[in-house]
Amino acid sequence: MGTLNTFPLSFKVKGRRVVIVGGGVEALNKARLVSKTTALVEIYARTVEADFSDFPVRVHQRPPAAADFEGAALVFVAEESADGEWAKAEARRRGIPLNVVDVPGECDFYTPSIVERAPLTVAVSTEGDAPVLARLVRAQIEALLAPGIGKIASLAGGLRQRVENLIPDGAARRRFYEALVTSPQVAPAVAAGAGKAEAEKLLATHAATSGGEGAVWLIGAGPGAVDLLTLRAQRLLQQADVIVHDQLVPADVIEMGRRDAAQICVGKARGHHSFSQAQINTLLVRLARDGKKVARLKSGDPLVFGRAGEEIEALRRAGVAHEIVPGISAALAAAADTATPLTLRRVSSGLVIATAHGAEGSELTHWAALAQSGLTLALYMGKAIAAETAGRLVAHGAAPDLPVGVVVNAGRADSRSYAATLGALCAGAVDFIDGPAVILVGRAVARGNWAGATAAAAALAEVA
Repeated sequence: MGTLNTFPLSFKVKGRRVVIVGGGVEALNKARLVSKTTALVEIYARTVEADFSDFPVRVHQRPPAAADFEGAALVFVAEESADGEWAKAEARRRGIPLNVVDVPGECDFYTPSIVERAPLTVAVSTEGDAPVLARLVRAQIEALLAPGIGKIASLAGGLRQRVENLIPDGAARRRFYEALVTSPQVAPAVAAGAGKAEAEKLLATHAATSGGEGAVWLIGAGPGAVDLLTLRAQRLLQQADVIVHDQLVPADVIEMGRRDAAQICVGKARGHHSFSQAQINTLLVRLARDGKKVARLKSGDPLVFGRAGEEIEALRRAGVAHEIVPGISAALAAAADTATPLTLRRVSSGLVIATAHGAEGSELTHWAALAQSGLTLALYMGKAIAAETAGRLVAHGAAPDLPVGVVVNAGRADSRSYAATLGALCAGAVDFIDGPAVILVGRAVARGNWAGATAAAAALAEVA
């Protein structure tokens, strides 16, 4: 993650003057932006070409004078001229923050693309490097925020003192505000003019249980790419007091939680367990009983080799509220990376997900029979024993020419694929990169896109 050269903030301009030097389109653009505030906007230019009549600004058709800068909060210079050069020097002499339009190197601050839902504002800035990108991001945010969300923000502000009086605990107050802005009842009530009554009802409920009850959310973090996280997972991460995560969950996903949320790594790497499963179960129960909202982040899907069943059982026994949030499992991400149909009409009628680690002979016999019958196998945790597993499958009756595809770091930017046949994999000719892997076995695997795969790619082409 890069380092910022600017510090994002909101600057108070209420009742203060903002000076804009210039009379053209660039000055008009700045006037359009600043006039959304309660500042007194003053335009100075010898020649006024743009039409400022739609905005509450004062236009002075003359060059700026020293007295015009007295007490100004901000100065924009929107023209290249002697007047503009003088205005830049005067702003710097007085220590007034200066923005020189389209000259990032001369700016003390940048004007972001703004999504306005007063009093809520969202500003998107690229430090002057890519204003077009900022506008595109702003358009996406505009689509996400309902027009009436600003009224909910005003409602929250009007209740602040009552909330502080009724709910002394800071974490409980935060949960009330989260409920206020996410409740499906509040937005329509605000639109109907009954927002205050609905908010008061919600406040009374939270005040009655101000200590708050804890809960655990078992969240599938997916294969690791941030943009494959579900919207529900993102929302709950923002509500969590504590994030308990596995070793394989990337930092970028964990950082999607609140900045003040505690982070606890209970990861298990091969050959090293920092926490036993019993300790994790105890930790989750203790945190919830302390009134914490806990996001238990698991790589992939919690219910697919995530040992969620043991944690769910512990939470049930302790009477702790819990919820499961599904994630994209590694097999699905591996299939997507390689455009491999896991099921295919007249080729593969089903999918078997299993772990190759510690597989017994009876299991291997069963898998071999399933693969021979046309089903696709997705084997997890088998990279270190890929050649051994392939050999054992062949020994138990699987055809050596069965297509095999291995995807390491599925769903991530550093995803790597390997293609072979079961017989070729037996020879152990594949040198895998580091990372979790999924081994796909079956006739349907040959229909995937393995053109960029490493190792014996030609073997797939022969059987496709």
